[in-house]
Amino acid sequence: MDPSQAFSMRVDDREASSPVLAALRGHPQFRIQVERLPVGDYLIDDSLLFERKTLMDLAASIKDGRLFAQAERLANAGPRGALILEGSTRDLTESRMRREAIQGALVTLTLFFGLPLLRARDPEESARLMLFAARQQRAFARGAIPRHGKRPRGKARLQSHILQGLPRIGPERAKRLIEHFGSIEAVIAADAEALTAVPGIGDAVAESIRWAVREIPAGYIPSARGFFAALHAPRTPGRRCASSP
Repeated sequence: MDPSQAFSMRVDDREASSPVLAALRGHPQFRIQVERLPVGDYLIDDSLLFERKTLMDLAASIKDGRLFAQAERLANAGPRGALILEGSTRDLTESRMRREAIQGALVTLTLFFGLPLLRARDPEESARLMLFAARQQRAFARGAIPRHGKRPRGKARLQSHILQGLPRIGPERAKRLIEHFGSIEAVIAADAEALTAVPGIGDAVAESIRWAVREIPAGYIPSARGFFAALHAPRTPGRRCASSP
């Protein structure tokens, strides 16, 4: 990768032993520097600031009162802040935190502090989320992601705009898909083998497109919602938190 195109990643030194840092080092797109950050855990291009918490950390910080002080600093830091929640629903069960306490914390973080919450299963997924965010930040800055309210004019631009709503499809791939298939309808109807005949569309991209356009089976719940579904599961007997936020 061209070094000039790499993302600057400043990592708080208290995350030095984190498996997330090890996962980040596996992505050559990042130029990593470990130092003490006044706020947050990971700072990308001085514009995206992430605080990472395992779900057990989240429960502990609710109990000891640290969570909202951290959230206030993150929200007021300057760079765009977000919170990554990492772990499985089993972690929530083991924390024995009341469902209402966790729900109250999530409502406060999102609605009143304005912090986006991103879910990750494990450290590797946390690292990938930050890489995706860095790429989207660059794409948005150069206008590759159309802003709300700006509608493309002309049929070709409109078709490109629609196709860029598919996963891993940018302006160049959208152009190649239209040139190859002739219409959006044909792109949507194409199977994975036909999609890979387009230059720049490999197996992974083709499967991502097929995943996005195929019909969702009845009763299917995306895995990203598993965390929130767990909040509504029957309460596990055990010690309760003294109060909810």
